[in-house]
Order: sequence, then structure tokens, then C-alpha cells
Amino acid sequence: VVPLYGHVDPAVHRPVAPAAHYRADLSYLGTWSADRQAAVEALIVEPARQRSEQRFLIGGAQYPQDFPWAPNIYFVRHLPPGEHPAFFSSSRLTINLTRAAMAEMGWCPSGRLFEAAACGAPVLTDSWDGLDAFFAPGEEILVARDTNDALAAIDLPDAELQRIAANARERTLAEHTSEKRAAEFLAALAQAGAAETGPSAMMRA
Repeated sequence: VVPLYGHVDPAVHRPVAPAAHYRADLSYLGTWSADRQAAVEALIVEPARQRSEQRFLIGGAQYPQDFPWAPNIYFVRHLPPGEHPAFFSSSRLTINLTRAAMAEMGWCPSGRLFEAAACGAPVLTDSWDGLDAFFAPGEEILVARDTNDALAAIDLPDAELQRIAANARERTLAEHTSEKRAAEFLAALAQAGAAETGPSAMMRA
């Protein structure tokens, strides 16, 4: 079995000029889901309450009316895919939150993780098994397990965030593009074909 992980098209997801209406100190792009709500509150809502002078932005759909908004959390109800690069490129830091089933399984990076990195955004993510196979924590990505971790990431100097973002984009372009995954798929097919036509297959014939 050869796994094929998520990937990104760098011709679509790439750094673009920031847009003022997407400007944020911390942003999050994701549809509301109950299994991510605890992480949203710990890593976005509570940091927003403690950093009232900073701007937070959530883009997505299906957020309930009783969502615990703070005055400095702004909301974009629907974000077309074509706007994703501008969303990521306008954020000082963006957060990736993994669905519970994917996090429990491990080794399941979301497509948004690669999209944000390809756009040159510094990424803060929740923790899950296998993360370090895709990005090096502290060098290519930041990891938050609680509110204090999120606040520490928000408080990092711009130069450090940009260093991490540049490393992540370089890793993404080298290892996580759609072209790279297609090559991995073709290599797996070739390997399977070679196994089928090897000596053991000839003996069976």
C-alpha cells in the first residue's frame, strides 16, 4: 500500500498582493464543525479575547448564531476558492485545524495546510501524529496545543514568522505539489507492475 497525500497546485495557490478586507493578525479558513469547536475556542476565540487590540478573521460557512464571537473577530461568510490566495496572503499568521477523525488517524494533512503554505502564509496548526513528516515544527510550521501556544505564535516577530513561512513554501513546492503527487502515483504503478512481472510472477506462469 502506497499512500497518496494531499497536494496543491502552485499555479493557483501562490503569494498575491494583500487585500485590506482580509487583513488579520490571525486568520482561519474553515467550515464550522462541532468536532473542531473546542480547538476554535482555545486557539482563536480565547486569544482574540486576550489580544483585544489585534484583528482576527474567520472565513467559512455554517457558523451558528450562538458562536462565541468577540468584537475583534471578523467574519467572511462565503469565500470563493479564487479568493483563498488573497485570504492567506493578507494574514500575518493563519491557523489550520484538523477534523477529529483525520487527527485521530494521523498522517492526514488537510489540503488547506498545503494551500496556505504555498501562498506564503506562516501556518499555526493543531498537533497530530505524522505532522513532522510533512513540515518541521518550529522551522516550517508552528504547533499549538493550547491557548498559550497560540498566543506565543501570535507574539513572534514578523521576521521569524516570515522565515518559517518561506521554509514551508520551499518544502511545499519541493514535496507537496500536485505534479509531485502524480509522479509518486506513477512510480507506485510502475513498482507494482514490476512486482507482477518479476521472477515470482514468471514462476507462477
